[in-house]
Amino acid sequence: MTDWAARVGWVVGLALFVALVYWLMREGWKWRGTLQGDLPELPSAPDDPGPARLSMSGRYHGSTTAGQWLDRIVAHGLGTRSRVELTLTDAGLDVVRPGAADFFVPAAQLREARLDKGIAGKVLTEGGLLVVTWAHGERLIDSGFRSDHAAEHNEWVDVINSMINTNSTEGAER
Repeated sequence: MTDWAARVGWVVGLALFVALVYWLMREGWKWRGTLQGDLPELPSAPDDPGPARLSMSGRYHGSTTAGQWLDRIVAHGLGTRSRVELTLTDAGLDVVRPGAADFFVPAAQLREARLDKGIAGKVLTEGGLLVVTWAHGERLIDSGFRSDHAAEHNEWVDVINSMINTNSTEGAER
């Protein structure tokens, strides 16, 4: 014979525990966003960014404080993982995310591009992630992307870093 009252009690207790854990995680996420409230609004793409130098589709894995791959930034939707369409122009990097907030990184704010294996708690194979470092307000931010075709990553690193070097050389001559 089965004691249905005890079984239902355990199931209800477990469901309440899972709901409590989920609620606490959600409150922690919202609190992190409040702590990062000093982050300025994300720029949007200019009306005419110019011709595309590179474009790719893939996944956006999140943004962190530069150099701290576990310090996820959640303010302004930067912590939301999503599909992504990246377009690099002479004006900067246009990040279009269906279902999440789009943003634009002006070319003058780009600092570095590199291949890495992890960001924001997501770990991939060595070199499986394109990480772009950029300045926003007072912060340096690392944003992680993974192309649907990982062979594209090396070209993105080369082109972004050459853009940065060209921009810094032009600035030094002025």
